[in-house]
Amino acid sequence: CLKGTRTAVLDQIELWTRDFDKPPVYWLNGLAGTGKSTIAQTIAERIFADGQLGASFFCSRDFEDRRNLHFIFPTIAVQLARKYTEFRSIFVPLVRSDPAVVDESLYNQMKKLIVKPLKKSSISTVIVIDALDECKDEEPASAILTVLGQFVSEIPKVKFFLTGRPEPRIRRGFGLPLLAEATDVFVLHEVESSRVDSDIQLFFRYSFLEIAGRRGGLDDWPTKEQLNVLCERAAGLFVYAVATVKFINRRNGNPKKQLDRLLLLPKSTVYEGMTKFKPKTTLDSLYTSILREAFDDDYPEDDPKIRSVLGAVILAVNPLSPSTIGTLLDYDTEDILPLLLSIHSLLTLQEDINQPVRPFHKSFPDFIADPARCVNQRFHISPPNHHTELLVGCLSLMNQTLEKNMCKLPDAVTNSQVPDLRERTERYITPALRYACRSWHKHIVDEHTAYTPMITSAFHRFLENKFLFWLEVLSVLGATREAVDALDLVTKRLEAPPTVELANDCFRFATGFFEVIDESAAHIYHSALPVSPQTSMVRKLYERHANPLTRIVHGLPDSWDPAIVTMQ
Repeated sequence: CLKGTRTAVLDQIELWTRDFDKPPVYWLNGLAGTGKSTIAQTIAERIFADGQLGASFFCSRDFEDRRNLHFIFPTIAVQLARKYTEFRSIFVPLVRSDPAVVDESLYNQMKKLIVKPLKKSSISTVIVIDALDECKDEEPASAILTVLGQFVSEIPKVKFFLTGRPEPRIRRGFGLPLLAEATDVFVLHEVESSRVDSDIQLFFRYSFLEIAGRRGGLDDWPTKEQLNVLCERAAGLFVYAVATVKFINRRNGNPKKQLDRLLLLPKSTVYEGMTKFKPKTTLDSLYTSILREAFDDDYPEDDPKIRSVLGAVILAVNPLSPSTIGTLLDYDTEDILPLLLSIHSLLTLQEDINQPVRPFHKSFPDFIADPARCVNQRFHISPPNHHTELLVGCLSLMNQTLEKNMCKLPDAVTNSQVPDLRERTERYITPALRYACRSWHKHIVDEHTAYTPMITSAFHRFLENKFLFWLEVLSVLGATREAVDALDLVTKRLEAPPTVELANDCFRFATGFFEVIDESAAHIYHSALPVSPQTSMVRKLYERHANPLTRIVHGLPDSWDPAIVTMQ
């Protein structure tokens, strides 16, 4: 870590290494690109300098000998033997008498090569294992963690500092009863964002000073505004900051021009995604490897569901929960959370199907929606296709579930007269229906997105049967404006004449009675429907729902006024 960054995290871990009253295992849990390995390297260097480091193993999927679980314990044992004479005196005769031990099970490896010599020698030490998630592991719960849990209580003077993404196998391993009670957990991606932003800004400043010192002719560069924009784009992802600096500092490039190229595309991360931040790794290759590891090639029939769920995560207007995604896409809600947990390292996600999920960093949605970057078609998300899928899901849900007076409001009240309106909306309007009512039209991204015959038909049924009930929901949610925006959009995009005519009439109803609808869901039937024009299609379709206490005996307009709305 650059000096002056990550100080609180590093200090906390160092305190743990010295305090033997604390649990013997420490899990630095962090999403992809949050800086786990850099912190592990720094901790290893610091405790090596203090004489506390017994051994370290930095796993990596890029190298065969560093992703093989069966190399970890023998490597650690050899390092311990080199450092501690007492350990060596036990270890060397053991290996000479039984050289095949290195090919035995992980359980036997740890028991014979590590636990037995450590118990006999009573050594106090710290062992660092970084990036457990990068090892090839076929077990449902991490094989290394399963073994560690069985032995950690037998060597109380030994501490294990471990890092890994919160992937299912790793979480299940740390969740095993024997290990859970022996582990301290630090969640790196939950560190206060202002601290992380401050560290990233310090990293940028240092890197640009270094570039300016080597290249020359870069006085007062970059500007404070440019630096702030880069920090904002990094959004807590250290690996993104590293990729940004490497792109700007390309050997044959002009740093000023390289930075300008980045800033000319404020909504794109294409340059950062394709820049190597390690010899063999770009952000794009990192995302590809995580997706391939999470979703096995053996089950191609699952690919459409994977794409649909990922599409909902990256294209939703507001972050959706796994249960809401399941409802909108018509999948079993219990299947959605395990699927998302498979790529937990790319998402901000809780183990609760009712809590929202979102991409941890903007570069992941950018990557997965760009066919030039996400070249594996199993994972590429085509925004028009998946917007259409979400639109269909919203219309279908509204057609199935909307009904009159969903919130069981008393007759003829205004919304402000219902003291428990908030509680009623939460009780009777599910999060999925709330999203559908407020956001369906936002998935109409162009004229090609929506208007297949199937969607036109679903939309026509919605206007014929559920229109006023939809207005009710928007009224109690304080979102009547959404109705005007939605109907304005569809009247401009629709092509089928009967549906266009009905949509126009609905638009006139929503704008003409906007204040009534906005103030009272109940008065849609008391004060709007009874005074709508005699030729209004909305009136004809919903007249049976009008409140019988309100009856116009004279002066009812024949058609809508030429003025769309009068605002006071």
